[in-house]
Amino acid sequence: MAQHLTSQRRIVLVTGPSGAGRSTAIRVLEDLGFEAIDNLPMGLLMRLLDGPQSDRPMALGIDARNRDFSTTGFIELAVGLRRMEQVDLTTLYLDCSDDVLLRRFSETRRRHPVATDAGPETGVRQEKELLAPIREIADTLIDTTPLNIHQLREEVERWFAPKDGRHLAVSIESFSYKRGLPRGLDMVFDCRFLANPYWRPELRAEDGRNLDVARYVQSDMNYAPFFNRVVDLLKLLLPTFRAEGKAHLSVAFGCTGGQHRSVAMAEAVAKALAEEGQQVAIRHREMERRSLNVRPD
Repeated sequence: MAQHLTSQRRIVLVTGPSGAGRSTAIRVLEDLGFEAIDNLPMGLLMRLLDGPQSDRPMALGIDARNRDFSTTGFIELAVGLRRMEQVDLTTLYLDCSDDVLLRRFSETRRRHPVATDAGPETGVRQEKELLAPIREIADTLIDTTPLNIHQLREEVERWFAPKDGRHLAVSIESFSYKRGLPRGLDMVFDCRFLANPYWRPELRAEDGRNLDVARYVQSDMNYAPFFNRVVDLLKLLLPTFRAEGKAHLSVAFGCTGGQHRSVAMAEAVAKALAEEGQQVAIRHREMERRSLNVRPD
């Protein structure tokens, strides 16, 4: 059983009722450097550990939708992994109140995966009863009832971002000043002085991820000095933050609408830092609002 493991590897089993934020948590762990696999059949986990190994920790999403899922099987799997000297196991359980789960299913108009032929009320109740024993043995419990998707990200990062100073996760974000500053920022840069593609009719409907929009922003004579100084500043500061044990740095770029200049700048800075070997996650707040992706589901 997993005889090829030569050093202890961190594994996080992520589970919880449908709609509580499990998929979001797995994406956050992936941004933190975990090798993430969602909906992994339990029967394949040991074979996965017997295969070629990586130095990265693993985040494995397992829930009631897995075809070989059973409460007993999950608990036996967790107990077996915990007994292995080569594995540092954490079970993360995402929970949520029944009424909020029902609201999320109502808003998305999705059928509940546990009770596809019945209403979501039945599915929520049955799944919670099924998972109750797993909830009892979970090492980490996060109640997502009062959390939006961004607050859930912060909570997962608080529990699982490296705290030994050897790694530093950098979050790059774009936003609109009209909607105010995002929460929890460490550094903010104002891009409103740059040439605005909004005033070009052929670019107005696009965003800063579009190559033509990015080129237009970069054509501003002030863009290159601004970009270079920001990147140089971050490259100077990141090692010092890492040395003091900081696990996460949040950097944001704002413009009027959060669609063109800030997005283009955030994309360019994130790419530059990633090319330097930094662990970078990127999000565009206003783009997310547009797609109505505001709940942890």
